[in-house]
Amino acid sequence: MTTEVLGISEESLCKAKKYIEEGEAVAFHTETVYGLGANAFSDEAVRKIFALKGRPADNPLIAHVHADYDLSRLIDGEPPYAAALRAAFLPGPLTMVYPSKGKVSKYVSCGLDTLAVRVPSSPAAQAFLRAADLPVAAPSANLSKHVSPVTARHVLDDFGGKIPLILDGGNCSGGIESTVLDCTGEVPQILREGLVTREMIAAVAGDCGVYVPQEGERPKSPGMAYKHYSPCCRTAWAKSAEEALQIYKNEDMGCGKPLILCESGVIPKLFGARALDLGDTGEEMARRLYALLREGERKATLLIGVEPKEKGGVMAGVMNRMLRAFGGDHET
Repeated sequence: MTTEVLGISEESLCKAKKYIEEGEAVAFHTETVYGLGANAFSDEAVRKIFALKGRPADNPLIAHVHADYDLSRLIDGEPPYAAALRAAFLPGPLTMVYPSKGKVSKYVSCGLDTLAVRVPSSPAAQAFLRAADLPVAAPSANLSKHVSPVTARHVLDDFGGKIPLILDGGNCSGGIESTVLDCTGEVPQILREGLVTREMIAAVAGDCGVYVPQEGERPKSPGMAYKHYSPCCRTAWAKSAEEALQIYKNEDMGCGKPLILCESGVIPKLFGARALDLGDTGEEMARRLYALLREGERKATLLIGVEPKEKGGVMAGVMNRMLRAFGGDHET
């Protein structure tokens, strides 16, 4: 199969619509990461997504719709706070989990009685979803457990020759996946942290919890289980610049090619060690993280992540991805 990479145009959107209707998978830009989408009403098309990615069969997908799509066709009601959150944050990087009417393929939610729905703000995504005019089930457009893609090139690296079309909307501005919010209870609960923070949600809804998965529990949302976002090289996790330097020296003396991934403030403490600069703010680090993880896997035999100092706000989402990418506080 030849994989076309096309910008957004009338011609490319017509091709995308045709492929979706035929049960094929199409990669598309969002403001967070690129998605790998298929017709959410089709069992065969949704199962193809799992097969292409090598995705575990119990890891739910998100149904993406355009801004004017009638959600009542898919969801079985919502609490008052959910409507307020939609008005405040959508279109945008927030996925909301509702009771499902069971209209989409059972494989989208992996048999759960809920449905995760997202309305992306990316103009490229909106154009694609309006052309398709149906719910598009989509995880991130990367092989399972690999680093999520924030450019069309990243998608092509993982799926070249495996899908017919990548809709190129440019670099993703957000950089990490959407916040996933459980809206089935009296108080919203974050299932996966992202760019829409707990503080932002609580300011609109009055309160917001963070769900803590229980041992052996089936995942309620993408990104809750398994090692995710992992570069294709060895990794190590350091709590400080000093610890990172020691790991770096050990790898360097062993004739390896180490690289340190860290926030800007750590770099002066590395005394010239090769480093990738994540930036200063949570938003900057979110935007740069996946591109730098992909750069690191190309250049390093060992990529060393340094724990950032800040943990709240957007950094909660950044830390979540870094811990999963680097395997926490142990070398992998």
